[in-house]
Amino acid sequence: MEKFKSFITEAKDDKYRILVISAEPDNNKLFHTAQRFVDEGKKSGHQVYVVKVEGAIINYDNGTYKIYNIDDDKGFEISSNDTVAIVRGSVRLKKSYLDLLSRLEKIGVCMVNSRETVEISADKYRTYVKLQDFGLTQPKTVLIPNADTWKEALESLDSKFPIIMKTLEGSKGVGVLFVESERQIESLVQLLYSQNENIDLLIQEYIKTDGDIRVIVLGGKIIASMKREVVEGDFRSNVSQGAKVKEYPLTELEVEQCLLAAKAIDGSWTAVDFIASKNPKKKPPYILEVNHSPGTEGIEKATGNNIVKEVVDFYSNPKNRYAEPIQIGYLETIRIEPFGDIIAKFDTGNSAIAPTMHADEISVKNKTVTWKYNDISHESKLIKINDVHVGGLNDYTEKRYTVLLDIEFAGTLYKNQEVMLDDRSDREPVLFNRKLMRLLNVMVNPQRKYIVTTKYVLDN
Repeated sequence: MEKFKSFITEAKDDKYRILVISAEPDNNKLFHTAQRFVDEGKKSGHQVYVVKVEGAIINYDNGTYKIYNIDDDKGFEISSNDTVAIVRGSVRLKKSYLDLLSRLEKIGVCMVNSRETVEISADKYRTYVKLQDFGLTQPKTVLIPNADTWKEALESLDSKFPIIMKTLEGSKGVGVLFVESERQIESLVQLLYSQNENIDLLIQEYIKTDGDIRVIVLGGKIIASMKREVVEGDFRSNVSQGAKVKEYPLTELEVEQCLLAAKAIDGSWTAVDFIASKNPKKKPPYILEVNHSPGTEGIEKATGNNIVKEVVDFYSNPKNRYAEPIQIGYLETIRIEPFGDIIAKFDTGNSAIAPTMHADEISVKNKTVTWKYNDISHESKLIKINDVHVGGLNDYTEKRYTVLLDIEFAGTLYKNQEVMLDDRSDREPVLFNRKLMRLLNVMVNPQRKYIVTTKYVLDN
């Protein structure tokens, strides 16, 4: 697998803070991978903190965020600059646990993986829909919305017995049932709904196989793959159920399909499970699921690779650490004093050196720029003069003065930002570039405007 993981060697040796977020007790066998992150993180010189998500809190004091376990008064400092959160599978079990992920995302911590990714992968039918959107081949799947509609669901599936029944949430093979007859499915549905009237079920086409393939994807690259043999006397192939494992060489088509599957749930570190087709070089595999928090015990045994260390090393490179962006409209309101509230256009196609602001009557004397906006005069120190290429029909280069301004957006002040002055009288007064948008950690919805701010202050 060397050609798939050579990119990891490019990582810079940058020390960072690791949060391992888990709802499992330390001595639970399911805590194995979480403990591996603790060990490998410390070996590599990183600071590591295990967040026992039940009762964990986040405080902000004197410009610093800290996270605390319920039995810890000291806490662990976190920030958007140097913190990575490794989210384990048990965190999906309660909304309050997931709410902690949302708090960390708001702070700007790099999430592995985000709350959205966790919730998609934890819902088998939602994953099915996402994989459909990416054109991936899957076993036919139908929801059973309630206890009275199992027959309609079975007709819609249009598949011969045996079939597979699954709860929408579940992992390690738990909640997966082998159904061999119509009478059996009726009995199972009645039993399950009698135990929990809010249970979510789906049925799925059964594809006979001697095992499935698990592929580990990290940062858009494949770093390991293995085959898990079906457990004797069972139909499942989970390592946690006793499946035997061995390394598996992927075809180019399987590589491409697995990378797409990881992208479908927007995962940065994931496991893709599939059943190989009869002609794996020419026909795509059947994607079964995408896991947001892979276990590592089985695949490290099968491949001999130190998967956890590769993940730890990958995030040593600051370029691989990024926060979950906030969705905004293509137009939003910003504040620049002394001018007050101004409409800004957020343009992801704008790769200019700096954002641009409208200015009238620009003059320069002794490294001071005097200019007006909305009939308000202002003086700024001249930082530089940029040569800007203006495309389109005119296609020419012009000089623009650059000054420093404090920009307030969505309640946060970004001090001393470089802004170029230009005549924008026929356009929105401010145009933001990609560089500043990265600083603001925003993602533009091109169909909407004023998602996180309002134009009310300008209209009144």
